[in-house]
Amino acid sequence: MKVLISGGAGFIGSHLAELMLEKGFEVTVIDNFSTGRIENIKFLLKNSNLKVVEKDISKDFKEIVPYFKSTEWVFHLAALADIVPSVEKPLHYHNVNVTGTINMLEASKEANVKKFIYSASSSCYGIPQSFPTDENAKIDPRYPYALTKYIGECYVLHWNKVYNLPCISLRLFNVYGPRSRTSGTYGAVFGVFLAQKLANKPFTIVGDGTQTRDFVFVKDVVEAFYLAAASDIEGEVFNVGSGNTYSINRLVQLLGGDKVVYIPKRPGEPDCTQADITKIKKLLRWSPKVSFEEGVKIMLENIDYWKEAPVWTEGKIKKATEAWFKYLS
Repeated sequence: MKVLISGGAGFIGSHLAELMLEKGFEVTVIDNFSTGRIENIKFLLKNSNLKVVEKDISKDFKEIVPYFKSTEWVFHLAALADIVPSVEKPLHYHNVNVTGTINMLEASKEANVKKFIYSASSSCYGIPQSFPTDENAKIDPRYPYALTKYIGECYVLHWNKVYNLPCISLRLFNVYGPRSRTSGTYGAVFGVFLAQKLANKPFTIVGDGTQTRDFVFVKDVVEAFYLAAASDIEGEVFNVGSGNTYSINRLVQLLGGDKVVYIPKRPGEPDCTQADITKIKKLLRWSPKVSFEEGVKIMLENIDYWKEAPVWTEGKIKKATEAWFKYLS
């Protein structure tokens, strides 16, 4: 059985490729390596069931179509992340996250794919008004990244409705784990903190650190992708989170952050994110297995991965987030 993963050399995509190979699938990874890293899947390259294709899904539609032939499941994870660059380059984000998604849907439709799973974002909820937040909560994107990911979801559900392409959208909360991004614009908290820890620099805590996030471990997340594809459900949206919420101060404590520096709270960011996972537990029989404490321990055991990551300081963060404060305040 053949599956295709866009963004399969990225953080979550590489773990999904690993899981699919373990389950005996033939896996085609399509990645343009703008943010994905060949190092993330290097240990998988010896597997004869893996094919890696370097293509840009937003530009190379005719060239990617042949790779969908005889493919049963498509997992669409390729996207541009991060808030600040999306504010600075909204057209680029639209082309990659929206046009790229339409291209994936069209190629899947032409190939009569049996299931299309979309990696959506919980950022579509903006600043939630209720916790835990369920799938019927108000949609309120606060920046172009969130908007383009939500528009992509709308296209996915539309292709299901109009063209009968069996689709599911998974709204991911704060995914963490080994192989999370080491480069790019200032953003993901684990990458920032781990690089600071390796460099013996203070942890940069936004605000007072009491804000909380629903951190969910990557191994649990890719299991949700698998169960969604294997199910006979379509046309649905599911939250994928831990169902819990943890403060940044708690994260610093678990990481052994002895030195900290506080930086200004950023506009447009919620004080809390927490997924209501009742629906996915009931319909897909999925539930997270890795506790936050266990997950952070695994991150520390793999800390050398972040040796080459940029080390963010208070001054560098201030400069990198100028557009954030300019446009989102």
